[in-house]
Amino acid sequence: MSQTATTSIPGLVTGTYALDVAHTEIGFTVRHLMTKVRGTFEEFSGEIVVKDALEESTANVTVELGSVHTRNAQRDGHLKSGDFFDAENSPKMTFVSTAFKPEGDDYILAGDLTIKDVTKPIEFAVEFLGVDQNAYGQTIIGFEASTSISRKDWGIDFNVPLEGGKLLIGDKVDIHLDVQAALQA
Repeated sequence: MSQTATTSIPGLVTGTYALDVAHTEIGFTVRHLMTKVRGTFEEFSGEIVVKDALEESTANVTVELGSVHTRNAQRDGHLKSGDFFDAENSPKMTFVSTAFKPEGDDYILAGDLTIKDVTKPIEFAVEFLGVDQNAYGQTIIGFEASTSISRKDWGIDFNVPLEGGKLLIGDKVDIHLDVQAALQA
C-alpha cells in the first residue's frame, strides 16, 4: 500500500493503523450512589484507516465485554451477567465509524455502537494528539476521544431503588478513549 501525506494534519500519512493495546485505554465512568465507578476493558482490537481525504477515514473497534475491569471482582462479575452486559450471550461490543469531520481544532467521529445486539448512533469528540515514531520505527498516532451515552438505550437498565425515589446506578455512562495506533506495513 502506498502511503501519502494528508494535507490537513502535518506528518499524518495514509494507511491502516492498528490499535496498540499496550498503550490504549478504553474506559468508562458511571455514577454509583455518591461516587463514580471507573472501569476499563482489557481485551479489544481495532483499526483506523486514514484516507487522502481525511473525512473519508474510518475506524472500527471490537471490545470483549468479559474483559471488564473495575478493580472489584464481585462488581466485574455482576457487570458480565445478564443484568448488564450478558457477556456469555453477547460477548462483544463494537463501534463502526460512519463519518469523521473537523470541528474547530478538534474532530467529531460518528458511528454505530453495538452492545447486546442493539445498535445506536453515537458521536465522539476527538482531540488529535499528534504523529511520531515509536521505539520500533513505526509511525504512530495518538488521540483522546469521549462521549456520553444512556445505558438504557442499549437495554442495560438494571437498577436498585433507594429511599426518596433515588436509584443506585446512574443511567449516564461517560466513555473515554486514550488511543495510540501504529501504522501497519
